[in-house]
Amino acid sequence: MRRIPEEQVRSRMRADNPWWDGGGIRSDYEAMKRRAYFERFRHLVEQTDVRRAVVLMGPRRVGKTVLLHHVIAHLLDGGRYERPDIAYVSLDQPLYTRLSIEELARELRGASGAGRVPRLLFLDEIQYLRDWERHLKVFVDGHPDIRCVASGSAAAALRLKSIESGAGRFTDFLLPPLTFYEYLDLLNETDLVEETPGGGDRVARGRITDLNRHFLDYINFGGYPEAALSDTVRDDPQRYIGADIIDKVLLRDLPSLYGIQDVQELNDLFTTLAFNTAGEMSPEALAQNSGVTKPTLKRYLEYLEAAFLIKVVHRIDRNARRFKRASHFKVYVTTPALRAALVGPVTADDPAMGALAETAVFAQWFHSDVDLHYARWAKGEVAIVYLGGMLTPQWCIDVKWSDRPGRNPEELRSLATFANRHPKAKVGITTRTVARSLPHWPGPGSLRAEPTSLYCYIVGRNLIRSGARLAVDGGTRR
Repeated sequence: MRRIPEEQVRSRMRADNPWWDGGGIRSDYEAMKRRAYFERFRHLVEQTDVRRAVVLMGPRRVGKTVLLHHVIAHLLDGGRYERPDIAYVSLDQPLYTRLSIEELARELRGASGAGRVPRLLFLDEIQYLRDWERHLKVFVDGHPDIRCVASGSAAAALRLKSIESGAGRFTDFLLPPLTFYEYLDLLNETDLVEETPGGGDRVARGRITDLNRHFLDYINFGGYPEAALSDTVRDDPQRYIGADIIDKVLLRDLPSLYGIQDVQELNDLFTTLAFNTAGEMSPEALAQNSGVTKPTLKRYLEYLEAAFLIKVVHRIDRNARRFKRASHFKVYVTTPALRAALVGPVTADDPAMGALAETAVFAQWFHSDVDLHYARWAKGEVAIVYLGGMLTPQWCIDVKWSDRPGRNPEELRSLATFANRHPKAKVGITTRTVARSLPHWPGPGSLRAEPTSLYCYIVGRNLIRSGARLAVDGGTRR
């Protein structure tokens, strides 16, 4: 059997690196608007003083390949690198199946015609390289003059193996599904929110209906750039997201990574979790309902969370104490659009909107690695609690898709109970349209209500701009 000719491999490399011959990145990538995470990721790539590979992680279809090419375009324009110094390969290309990173670098040197290996090497879909984490670590150690940037969609393998094998050699960067701020930015609708003279934010006068309409669209299909911008995808989000994102992870990625035999069992479990997003669950009830044994259930939850399909949030009591045994927890899908892809879109008055609004709020925080909890006790619950130093609540917020808290003090009882026990914590509540201080608040200090859509916008924007340090103030401080 004949081996694939070396020149054919190099020809493929030249096609994937058109800037070597004086061109730019692909025109379809160039035409796409940059994600708001571009600046933070670009800055990380350019930090060449630290000898580490950058590993870009995230679920399928969130724009990782496009982000890599946008960074390449920026570097080409900056003048810091000559064109042959930057090389890109996608390891899902069958021609590269049997090549190590060392061999790829050698072939790239020949393909570029520069007579030297690239100074900046982009390795897309790196999970297709067997034992990629070991190969990448060895390559980084052996080539301190080459900056490596890797990405991949099999997020479970990337996160778990980067932690196990890349200690001190990899820097992880998570690209999540779109935040609500990014969604509006892609649609050029950020003028729906305006800055106030005091430095805060408010919905533009008379535009809350428009903001909530976009928020509903975001919940139904707005977690993914192509879904947000394509009329075809917007008309049929179940087919696009279900087939191209969920099915490939559940039916291909996770089974191949972990040897899962009963794919239908995993699929049924995820469907149950997605349908009940933001709902409290117990291992016993979930195992009984899904027919999965508790040990298997624990593994499945770990796999689904590592693959960025779900987020498990743990419970505290009204005294902000964690439970010794995790008898109850909540599960959120990482973007509300996953639920809509499985069971269909919702309307603004759908009974599921309360849970989906809460899911949307949590989705804004997923990139930050902020450890959030929920509080629940016999007669009350608070949706989100952030525990700071000494495990004391620094802020808490109740998420509502209703304007009743603005009229009915009873709606505030749980939040007031928790706030009175922790008077130093900043307290907030979201509504459907109400934006004002609530006069009948029975807790300490004052309570400001904001529309859920506005809160999501502000948190998503501020965390993108300033990072997790805003966690101490609930993400709403500039």
